[in-house]
Amino acid sequence: MSTEEKSPTLVRILEIQPEQTGQRIDNFLLSHLKGVPKSRIYRCLRKGEVRVNKSRITSSYRLQQGDQVRIPPLRIPNPSTKKPIRQDLLSQIEASLLYENDKLLVINKPAGIPVHSGSGIDYGIIEALRILRPTAAFLELVHRLDRETSGCLMIAKNRNILLTLQAMQKNQLIHKHYLAFVKGHWQRNTQKVDLPLLKNVPQSGERTVKVSAAGKSASSYFRSKQFYSEATLMAVTLETGRTHQIRVHAAYLGHPVGGDKKYGDPDFNKKLRSLGLHRLFLHAHQLAFTFPKEVKPIEITAPLPTELETILKIYPIQRSTKSKT
Repeated sequence: MSTEEKSPTLVRILEIQPEQTGQRIDNFLLSHLKGVPKSRIYRCLRKGEVRVNKSRITSSYRLQQGDQVRIPPLRIPNPSTKKPIRQDLLSQIEASLLYENDKLLVINKPAGIPVHSGSGIDYGIIEALRILRPTAAFLELVHRLDRETSGCLMIAKNRNILLTLQAMQKNQLIHKHYLAFVKGHWQRNTQKVDLPLLKNVPQSGERTVKVSAAGKSASSYFRSKQFYSEATLMAVTLETGRTHQIRVHAAYLGHPVGGDKKYGDPDFNKKLRSLGLHRLFLHAHQLAFTFPKEVKPIEITAPLPTELETILKIYPIQRSTKSKT
């Protein structure tokens, strides 16, 4: 047995408390089984090793007060072997704070940092924030951003606010606006894209998404902001928030996002690298919403990171082009 792992745990039965009501079972397990690879947790769910009230459940099951959650024996890495989080990373995240009150905080998430820990990843944004806010009793992600995406990321400070914001998202009451730099000239100034997306998580754990009639509904609004030489800066608004939604929709329509290693165009990515861009050009630019029973809206803007601003300055602009409405 590796010296970096504890012996397998025994079967555990956990009873769900009132403050945990409404939480998805997969998120509950991810927070309780620190260090266990994400792929292993989802495998336990698929195989029925994790049970609620002695019954099999899916990863999207939402917990209820009094639920009995069975957790199978698992090897959990010894916390003493976990690398300490780098001070420069903590400083970077602290400096990225955009907004904070007693309900939530919003940061301008840097690209390249995952939102939470996982297989082979000791720390993410949420773990860093818990270190930076040691007296905070509750900090949880309201939503997620891809590792290589930058921009507005919301963190709730209590479970009621978390559930409120997640319900608002589901009912399209939180308006999210992105900026994406895509290959080619988008042929319409504005376009609503309705293409269902199907998620696939293979044994390796590296998920991919594709357009499929068997998938979940997904709607994106694309609007061209500026035409460049064989490229377009797009403003994108999401009606749904599926995994990799903007990236897959754009790629399917022949306009992959620049710097996208999974769904992108190798030649376009190579050109951007030659100009100094070594990340995905996708940025969660703005958030806007109003809490229930409140009048004043909350509007938050995350400035473009320097590396993205630089590309927009040095990439050749297309002075005139024809597009359809």
